[in-house]
Formats: sequence, structure tokens, C-alpha cells
Amino acid sequence: MTKRRFSEEEIAGVYRAIAERRDMRHFLPDPVDPTVLKRLLQAAHQAGSVGLMQPWRFIRITDQALRERVHELVEEERLETAKALGERHDEFMKLKVEGILECGELLVVAMPDKREQHVFGRRTLPEMDLASTACAIQNLWLSARAEGLGMGWVSLFDPRALAHLLSMPDGSRPVAILCLGHVESFYAKPMLEMENWAEAQPLEAFVYENSWRDD
Repeated sequence: MTKRRFSEEEIAGVYRAIAERRDMRHFLPDPVDPTVLKRLLQAAHQAGSVGLMQPWRFIRITDQALRERVHELVEEERLETAKALGERHDEFMKLKVEGILECGELLVVAMPDKREQHVFGRRTLPEMDLASTACAIQNLWLSARAEGLGMGWVSLFDPRALAHLLSMPDGSRPVAILCLGHVESFYAKPMLEMENWAEAQPLEAFVYENSWRDD
């Protein structure tokens, strides 16, 4: 046992946050304490990033009219996604896919322009800027759960339309709309499982040894 190991209680807290994290869609309208929000954003900002490029930007949507416009963009894409799903159209339309108008805080996570200047760790894997940004989002998600707040990641939007709406510079890219706030309760298991949309698979199906394994 290493001397640098956390206490049993601290370790349990880390694993609990991971296990109980949920992609939330149902929120209470109560505001998020600004001090807590700052802690969450600091946790996100402490994420690992390839080449220490820190490719994340967080845009708080505090204007109600702008929040409603973001919701409209998501609704437009929701309808297009339903069409693309074919026979699952009606089933999809019954799902609640976001909580944009209800959540206490609405954040857009984006990557800035001129990311091509960062070569370290990205010469053959340029998508590592997106991977790094995802790490920041996960930090925010887990710390929110530890604080008793829910978060939902919304990806149903046209990136170009959202970038234009938020006056983002050419070359920048929005990658997530995050609904953050108080919840009545956390889902006992992922909502898409509860709604019989999909079923999570066990770890064993995703761990290979030495080479790829045909499933």
C-alpha cells in the first residue's frame, strides 16, 4: 500500500461519484450557488490536456432570450434526428433529451480557433484537443455529482448555427451544451436504460488482451 493513497472514505467518495453520475434531463429551477459553480469550473479547468493546450472554453448563458434560442436550435436538431432514426422516430420523440429551459445553469463548452498551432501530442492524433475537452467536461460532471448537482450533456445541435449564435470566431467549435442544476433525485440507472432505448454492456465485452478480439 502506497503512502500516497487516499483514505478509504476519500476513495469511496471518488468511486461513488463515478458510479452515481447520470446524464440528467430533469431539473429544478433553483439557482446554482456562484461559489459552487466556480469550484466546478475550476475542477473542469484542472483536467489533463495534451501538450497542456487547455483547449476548453466555457460560455455561461445567462440571457433568457439567448437560452430560448439555444433551445430552439436543439429542438430543430431533435426533429432532424428523429427523421434520421426511421422506424424508431416515434420512440425517440417520446424521450426527454434536454433540460435547457429548466436547469439552473446553462453552459456551452467550445474549443477555440488556432488549435493547429498546438502540435505537441497532436501531430498524428489531431483529435486530442477534443479528447482533452472531454476530460474537462467529465471533471465538471463528477464534481457536480459530488456537490449534489445534476448535469446533462446535450449534443443535438448544429455546431455552425450555435457558433454563429454565440459570435464565436472562425475556426472555433462548440462541442457540448451542458445543463447544470439541482435535481429532485438522480436516476437509479442511465435514463436511456430506464426508457428501454439501449442497454449498457458489461466491462468484459470491452477489454481485449494483446490484440483486437472479434465480438
